[in-house]
Amino acid sequence: MNGNSFVFAVFTIVYLGMIFGRFPRLALDRTGIVLLGAIALLASGHARLEGGASGIDVPTILLLFGFMIISAQFRLGGFYSEVSRRISSLSVSPEALLGVVILAAGGLSALLTNDVVCLAMTPVIGQGCIRRKLNPLPFFLALACAANIGSGLTLIGNPQNMLIGESLDLSFSGYLWWALPPVLVSLIAEWGIITVLFRGKMHLEIIREQEPEKSFNRWQTLKGAVVLASVVGLFLFSALPRDLVALGAAGILLLSRTMASRRTLETVDWQLLALFLGLFVINGAFEAAGGLDAVKTVLDRLGISLSSPLWLYGAAAGLSNLVSNVPAVMLLLPLVRDLPGAGNILALSSTFAGNLLIVGSIANIIVAGEAERMGIPFSWKEHAAAGIPVTIASLAAGLFCVYFL
Repeated sequence: MNGNSFVFAVFTIVYLGMIFGRFPRLALDRTGIVLLGAIALLASGHARLEGGASGIDVPTILLLFGFMIISAQFRLGGFYSEVSRRISSLSVSPEALLGVVILAAGGLSALLTNDVVCLAMTPVIGQGCIRRKLNPLPFFLALACAANIGSGLTLIGNPQNMLIGESLDLSFSGYLWWALPPVLVSLIAEWGIITVLFRGKMHLEIIREQEPEKSFNRWQTLKGAVVLASVVGLFLFSALPRDLVALGAAGILLLSRTMASRRTLETVDWQLLALFLGLFVINGAFEAAGGLDAVKTVLDRLGISLSSPLWLYGAAAGLSNLVSNVPAVMLLLPLVRDLPGAGNILALSSTFAGNLLIVGSIANIIVAGEAERMGIPFSWKEHAAAGIPVTIASLAAGLFCVYFL
């Protein structure tokens, strides 16, 4: 087997592993599969870590790490739990409460990591629903879908948007104003869909012992809020590199007399960082071996042109549900990096597509896992009943934006 064939074989095996989630008789998850592929390429000499040969986009890694530290500050300070408690205690109708959950989850996910928002808010929202004798399921669905939709509002809301923004040097404010209409329409559509699906099913009495809730540290939350506001302000009104701004913010937050850096670093999603690094190595080797030219040739023969906004929009949405949105964006980005507007299309489509199936987004999986831990059924069927129509509505709103804004 020659060098290029070996690279193509590793690339194919890794992406098949991403589709199926595992290999028979092996206790490997998607991150493990990606790391094994990267190790095989590095060990065989088909990929290198020296200089720019590795394919690793360092600014994206630094930006992602910086925002993980910022999110950790809010999580350890009890901010997410406090917000969830206050939402749960509002004296409003179930339908209005559902709207508040959607707005809060969507808004927070636009500025902080949507996975962390879901991880911290799900148990508190669930306990609040149980206290009020409300059915937690529609609120869990609302939280997961809104976190995915809201994260599409900015170039820092989720990992794939960070990658797109850094790789294509997109304007932070320009993308925000462009994405605002479809995100708002999608959140409203989500509220309408879930309200209709659970009409007459909002109330449910569940007997369950209440769990102790995380205490709220006002000072640590204020510190995180000041730093986050400063970071977003610099993104909007300065030309400073976003990765270095985020890294500087992380450094400031790690300087603390009471919050140990070990606790903060323990909340960092090292698995996601490892997944990014491995995929950068694999996709970089694939591109260097001429893989992108081969993909373009196949697409041309099939009559598929990614220069068409409709084809690119559909390809990003479909591929995101096959291999997850981060690998999908990494694969498509080099093919369209020179096309005007391609970054916006990739960011919005890959993000909105995450609601289609429960495996389409880590946020969905987190909410499902927390729900099951609390004894509340949250299977792929429950998710699909809301996720599919929400995805169709949001993708339609995004497509309208692509063609008319």
